[in-house]
Parts: sequence; C-alpha cells; structure tokens
Amino acid sequence: MIGWGDVYRVAAAMAPLYFALGLGYGSVRWWKLFTPDHCDAVNRLVVYFAFPLFGFDFTARAGSFAAGYRVLAADAVAKLIVVLALAGCAAARRAKAATRRGGGGAPSSYSWCITGFSLAALNNGLLVGVSLLDAMYGKWARDVIVQLSVLQSVVWLPLMLVVFEARQAWLEVTPEPADQGAREEGDQEAPGSDVHRPAASRDGRKTAATGCAFWAPLLRAVGVKLARNPNVYASLLGVAWSSVANRWHLKMPSIIDGSIAIMSKTCIGMGMFSMGMFIGLQDKFIVCGLGLTVLSLGLRFIVAPAATVAGALILGLRGDLLRVTILQAALPQSVATFVFSREYDLHAGVLSTAVIVSTLASLPVLTAYYLVLGLVI
Repeated sequence: MIGWGDVYRVAAAMAPLYFALGLGYGSVRWWKLFTPDHCDAVNRLVVYFAFPLFGFDFTARAGSFAAGYRVLAADAVAKLIVVLALAGCAAARRAKAATRRGGGGAPSSYSWCITGFSLAALNNGLLVGVSLLDAMYGKWARDVIVQLSVLQSVVWLPLMLVVFEARQAWLEVTPEPADQGAREEGDQEAPGSDVHRPAASRDGRKTAATGCAFWAPLLRAVGVKLARNPNVYASLLGVAWSSVANRWHLKMPSIIDGSIAIMSKTCIGMGMFSMGMFIGLQDKFIVCGLGLTVLSLGLRFIVAPAATVAGALILGLRGDLLRVTILQAALPQSVATFVFSREYDLHAGVLSTAVIVSTLASLPVLTAYYLVLGLVI
C-alpha cells in the first residue's frame, strides 16, 4: 500500500525535473542569457551526447534478471494496436477530406500519427514508475518497469528515430506548401491536417519523386543519417555489454565507466532544461492550447492503458502482473519524445505540454488507477 513516505519519494524524484525546467525557462524568458540559436545548440547536445550515453549507461547497468517475455510481448501488442488505430484514423480523415474536396488530394495526418504514437506508447518509467510501483507491489514490479524501459530504449525509441529520419528525408526531396509559417505552427492545427506534409507541385515533381529513382536515394540518405545517430545503437550496445559482462563476470574499467557516467547523469536534467528554454521562446507557457493538451493527456492516461489491457489479455496476463502492466502504461510522458520532436521540428509544443502536465498529474492518476484496479481485477 502507498504510504506518505512513498509519496515523498515520488515527489522528491519529480521536483528536480521542474527545477531544471524553471532554470531553462528563466534563462531565456527573464534573464535573456540564450538566443534561439543557443537553445537549438543545447538541444543538439542533449540529442547527440547526453541521451545516447544515458541509454548505454542505463541498459549496461540494468543487470541480469529473468525477462518476462509475456509482459514484453504484451507491450509490443499494445503498441501494434496503437499503430493500427492511428493509421485507421489517418486513413479515415484522408478519405473524408478527399470526399469533401471532390476527390482531389487531401492533406495527410501521418505526421500526427508519429506524435500520437509518442503520446500513447512512450513513457517515463524510471523517474516515477520505479519508486511508485515498488511501493505498490514490491521489487518484482520494479524489475518489470526496468525491463520495459530497456525495451523502450533498445527498440521503440530507435524505431521512432527511423520514422523521424524517413519523414525528414521525404521533406528534403519534395516541395513544401507555400503557406508554411512558423516552426511550431503545426502545433495549433487540428490533428486532421498536417501542415508539415509537402504538397504536390504543378510540375509533377512529387509524382516523379515517388518512382524507383526516388526511393533508392531516399533509403540511402536515411541509412546514412541513422548510422551517424548514436541514439540508434547506444542502448543496444549497452545490452550487449551487460550480457557479456554478466556471462563472464567482467567489470568495465573505471576510467571508461566514469567518462560515460559523467555525461549520462546530465541527460534528464539537460532534457528538462532544454524544454524550459523552448517554452521560454514561446508566447505562452502551455504552448499547444487547451484542446491539444486534453487530447495529449487522453492519449497518455486513457488510450495507452486501454491498448495495454487489450495486449495483456491477449497474452493471458492476470492478477498483479496485469495490474502492474496497466499502471506502467499510464506513467507520465517520456522526456526523450520532446527532445527528439524538437530536433526534428515536429509538434514539440504538444510534447512539451504533455511532459509537464502528465508528470504533475501522474501521482493522483496512478493512485486512482491503483485503487480501481484493486477493486475490478
């Protein structure tokens, strides 16, 4: 059962996040210490140095424990359900828009599918989940959270990077709409439209680009960029090292361990600092508006657990294991999703709001889930 000491531990883990956020916000909004170019540079520091080293450090230290393959499979099924649901929504909106325009081309929602998947599938399990679920169910629940966090670092975040890079390469070889505005204009648009998607040009460039002569250079460009992005393979290298070290009882040399750790420890703090800088550049603190804020929280706290229930039941999870699997799906939004969305210029305002609000709301929401699940499951 959750005690006041457990609540304090969770609050103590969350408070430093908002301290770093406040420093980043104040350094831009009030003290004018950084320009927009400086803010972009800080975010790139986080993306290309802090996050990959954190991913390696975390997965290398995760330790050897018996993997709960049914839990991992249930998580994969839940994410597949999210992908299918988002793809269905995008296709339906595209068809509706095409009908409304008399059969002509319609704006797609595929960029919103990327953001929707981030909101409904990628959470921050380590800061809140480990302390809270350990208090609720014990050490075995903490091990489940660590396993799922390792899976997210090794599989889901690199796959998101593949999608981001593919979208970026597509935008580079196709013309942009003439009415493109500010970088974050897309955050104010309804999810049924996608201001980031390039429109077809009058000279038929888009039609020609979709032929065989387009796809080979596109795939090559994506492959080269992914090979140069350490986030793609850092966590995988960490798992590989952990497996080898546990098999042959090896220990990382202290000079290497210390070099990695000194950058790894900056990851979450610098990620929140970068988010504060981003918010400081905007006209208001909650960047995306009330409608998208409610939508993002609905995806995080309702859609994600609902998809997880379906995946868990398909895999036959029952009892406390089912409860823990559902609760971890309702953890707050991953900080990494904001950092990457800002780097690739896709709905960073929505993700920043989701991280801030979902982290604040996570303790009462998860406590309510805990009480309800104890009654119905």
